[in-house]
Amino acid sequence: MSPNRMHRAAARLAVPLLAAAALAATPARAAYPERPITMIVPFAAGGPTDVVARIVAEHMSRTLGQQVVIENVAGAGGTTGILRASQAAPDGYTIMMGHMGTHGAAPAVYPDLKYDPRTDFAPIGLAAGTPIVVVARKDFPAKDFKEFVAKVKADSEKLNEAHAGVGSVSFTTCSLFNSLLGAKPTRVVYRGTGPALNDLVAGQVDYMCDQIVNLVPQIQAGTIKAYAVALPERSPALPDVPTTKEGGLPEFQVTAWNAVFAPKGTPPAVVKRLSQALLASLDDAATRKRLLDLGGDLSNTAARTPEGLQKLVESEVARWNKVLKATGAAK
Repeated sequence: MSPNRMHRAAARLAVPLLAAAALAATPARAAYPERPITMIVPFAAGGPTDVVARIVAEHMSRTLGQQVVIENVAGAGGTTGILRASQAAPDGYTIMMGHMGTHGAAPAVYPDLKYDPRTDFAPIGLAAGTPIVVVARKDFPAKDFKEFVAKVKADSEKLNEAHAGVGSVSFTTCSLFNSLLGAKPTRVVYRGTGPALNDLVAGQVDYMCDQIVNLVPQIQAGTIKAYAVALPERSPALPDVPTTKEGGLPEFQVTAWNAVFAPKGTPPAVVKRLSQALLASLDDAATRKRLLDLGGDLSNTAARTPEGLQKLVESEVARWNKVLKATGAAK
């Protein structure tokens, strides 16, 4: 072989060898997640959204191989925390546990809302539905739901109703409840269900409407009185508590929900990884039992996917806009 031909052959051989060497020298991109993930809960610790978030996050941490850390950011019916989360870097390291209030009712309650639940998030999936229970201080003078309704109708201006902030689930659902009764109680606002429930237990307020998840332990302990579950059938978690239909108010039937979202622009691969981790938690027998024992509803499997959750959000925004305008609670 001539020297020129030998040089050309050596050059051709060197090109792939150099490329392979360069590839080997380039560090591989680490798989997501590389570090802990923050899940913003837009209410104080101890509330129903916080409880659901902590149960789900515990199993997601094991699946993802990184800790999912809860950060409570309360205020403005949950919209303060959700706004902060929506403005985070869309890299999968900040996610949020939204709910019916922040991603359904908020646009009707806050006309200057700085985010749109339908367009400013990457949906991950539904965590749990949470039926609503009408509860009161343990010494409220009504033996059953029918007497309670009559008392609220007759003396509402003398009563105090607690809620977790304008736009929260407790606010929106009790807005509907009060409207159906023509009641006008003093509405006492708190920075989350936890503080509101503490004052209900202490007898500082008279009643509230809220998610079953955080109420079951207090109801079972007898520190508050449960009058009715806003469902067509009784909840397995509170089999002795009648439904609003049984109590003569079938119009008041409502189930709240909690779901995981990421900021808009989060890469599809990251959304998929988070969705898979959420689904794994909801398929885990121990996690399901914890949610079901607290009264959680896991029947809406369609909304567990990002696409299904997007449809749920769009329908809830339309629904609560109509309901709250009709009740006068919308601004």
